[in-house]
Amino acid sequence: MKNLLVSALKVSGETLLEYFNKPIAAKQKESQSSIVTEADIKSETIIIKLIRERFPEHNIISEERGFINNNSEYTWIIDPLDGTSNFASGIPWFGILISLFKNNTPVMGGAYLPVQDILYFAEANKGAFRNNEPLPMLKNKMLKDSLFAFCVDYTEDMAFLNKGIEILTYIVKGSRNIRSTNSLIDFIYVAEGKFGGVVNLFTKVWDISALSLIISETGGIMKNINGSDIQFSVGEQIIEENFPVIAGSKEIVESFKIAIF
Repeated sequence: MKNLLVSALKVSGETLLEYFNKPIAAKQKESQSSIVTEADIKSETIIIKLIRERFPEHNIISEERGFINNNSEYTWIIDPLDGTSNFASGIPWFGILISLFKNNTPVMGGAYLPVQDILYFAEANKGAFRNNEPLPMLKNKMLKDSLFAFCVDYTEDMAFLNKGIEILTYIVKGSRNIRSTNSLIDFIYVAEGKFGGVVNLFTKVWDISALSLIISETGGIMKNINGSDIQFSVGEQIIEENFPVIAGSKEIVESFKIAIF
């Protein structure tokens, strides 16, 4: 299963590079912040084909096709192009995310940045790796000494948006500075210790399941923005569920819980 996950990331990455930095049409989905391109569909088709050839009995949840239910204890979660808006604008802040769940728990996760040719992989309780080299454990760092990412999408929920602005204000006043790609890269930089943390108010299971495992295997944590543990429940309903999350070192994440809520 690990070999399949890694090869699927690589093959889909090669496909995305064929489309990158070329004219490509984008279609809006649920809001102006969410688009899909031909590259998304092609990448997803390739990944699903590879999984079905090797593990036809497994379930699949993907961003564009939804839930393929085979009543298996194993479920593959696919984001064939994370950072589509960046990709469509010719910005190299994008990649592919694949995780493997056993029941409701991610047991493997991978992320691939095809422009940089960097692949990240984590397996529960076995560490996280960057191009097969172990990622070091995160060092304790104060918020004031950290760059921090903050990401938000379009929403008509003004109460939720105002809470996000409150959090952003806390980050501006408390951190060294703000950086943001609104993609998997923000979370990868947390796992590598480049960012002290990231808040993203709009993510789906395919956006965070692989990344949560990579971050946790480097000693970091990912929580709901209210400080509670993230609970995944694999099924049709998870496709629509939004996960507003914070990720980083335990010390930084806990300081947000105390300060904001």
